[in-house]
Parts: sequence; structure tokens; C-alpha cells
Amino acid sequence: MNHSGKPNRPPLDLDLLRAIVMVVDCGSFTAAATRLHSTQSTVSQKVRRLEEVVGHRLLERGHREIHPTDAGETLLGYARHLLAISEQLNDALSGSASVTLRLGLPDDFVTGRTMAALAAFSRAHPQAKLEITSGLSRDLAASYDRGELELVLIKQRRHSREATFCRPETLVWLDSAAHPSFEQDPVPLVTFPPRGLYRDDMINAIEAMGRNWRISFTSSGLAGILQAVASGLGMSLLPARAATPAHRVLDAAQGFAPLTTFEIALLHRPDSNALIRLAAELLVALLDEENP
Repeated sequence: MNHSGKPNRPPLDLDLLRAIVMVVDCGSFTAAATRLHSTQSTVSQKVRRLEEVVGHRLLERGHREIHPTDAGETLLGYARHLLAISEQLNDALSGSASVTLRLGLPDDFVTGRTMAALAAFSRAHPQAKLEITSGLSRDLAASYDRGELELVLIKQRRHSREATFCRPETLVWLDSAAHPSFEQDPVPLVTFPPRGLYRDDMINAIEAMGRNWRISFTSSGLAGILQAVASGLGMSLLPARAATPAHRVLDAAQGFAPLTTFEIALLHRPDSNALIRLAAELLVALLDEENP
């Protein structure tokens, strides 16, 4: 007991607070461990230790979802405040304020031009610590919704989700320049996995042409898709920017008209800081250069 008659409690460890905040923001212990460069078991131990220190259950762990308890909600508000003050103090003592900018890009935007522009942005704004993730749009959108990314470019069906900025995305049919397959029957298709981007649209368009089809190659990565098409394993439906000299772009003359059912969407939160908004403006400028 202390002089006030209240029981003595050990001071709250910022590392434990950081762990529970990350778990709630990410929606899972696994994702939180990745963000914290730790292991799932270590993060779980930190949350349990924090619950022991405060004497309350802080998280409800469901089969798929994690939610804070009432006590957890109360603690989270103070935890975020304490962590923010700690970061501000560190910045003040180091003499330089910094902010981490977590950006998500689809694979076909990870090009020399985009990377050069982002590298120049990083040099011009040394206080911005860029963390760039590339991958499938559905994964990037999920990471954004969990709070793991602050700024993302995604592909989506037109008008399917409200975004800060949208631009129509024209899809073209790609075949191998050296070993074309578009005249085969059934026509072989190179595609992303089920529920993957463009897959259903490609199959529906092929069927609307009255053509028979078969899946010849499936990959979750754009590089694998492009290599399979270039090698002659089949044709695919992709953005024109993804084409290389090893590909042939088919058009209406071969019976393969472009599709315009998708758009590029830029997402960031309304309360984003100035650096995130500047990075968003850079991405919009890159899109404008691509489609003047």
C-alpha cells in the first residue's frame, strides 16, 4: 500500500502497451507480431503480462476476431496517448521529428519509374520513413482496413468502394509474342487463383465470345503470370503497363477487345498527415503521366 491507501502497482511498460495496441489495430496476434518484428508467442505473452499487471482481462479472443473488453477499451485510449508522448519525447531529444509512412502498391506498379519517384520523395522528406509493401489488391485493401497501411493503391471494380482518387483501368489481352495461343481450342488461360483479380472477368469475356477455355497456369504473383504468358503457356487479361517485349497485345481485330470494368483506387484516411497527403499527390501525378 502507498500513502494514499491504494495498492502499489508496477509502472506500465510501454513495450507491453505497444503490443496490445498493435494486436487491436492489426486484428490478430500474427499480424501484430509481423509489424513488431517479433513472434506470435512473444506478443501473446506481453498481452497476458499486461493483463496480470492491470488485473483485468483486456481482450476477447474469438475464433476469427479479437475485440477489446470494456477495460481494454479504457486502457487503449491511455496507451495510445502514452505511446504518442513517448515518441514525441524521443523525437525532441533526437532533434528530428519522423513519421513512418506505410504504403501499399499492386505488383504492376513496382516499376523503375515508380520506385525512382518514391526514392526521390524519401530523399526530399528525410523525416518520412517509407515502408513499401507490394502484393495483390485484396491483400493490400485488407491490410489498409486493419490499419497496417496508411496509403494504398488498389485495383477494384468500378465504383465498388469509395476512394480518395479513382482512375479507370483498361485491361488488355496479352499473348506470347513468340508462341501465341489465342487460336487454340480450347484457349489456354493464365490467371490468378479463384477470387483473384480479373479471373472471373476473363472467363466471362471468353465465354461471351463463344470460345472454349481451360486454365493452363495459376499464380498469385504477377511475375509468374507474365512469364507463363511470354513462354506460350496461355493468354491472360492484364493492365497494358504489365506488357513486355515478350508479349503480344491482342485487340478487336483478333476478337479480343479491351475491358473497362476496373479502376485504380487510391485510399488514405481523412485525417492523414501532410506527408501522407504529399505521397498521395505523387502517386496521382504518376497516374496522370501514365494516362494524360
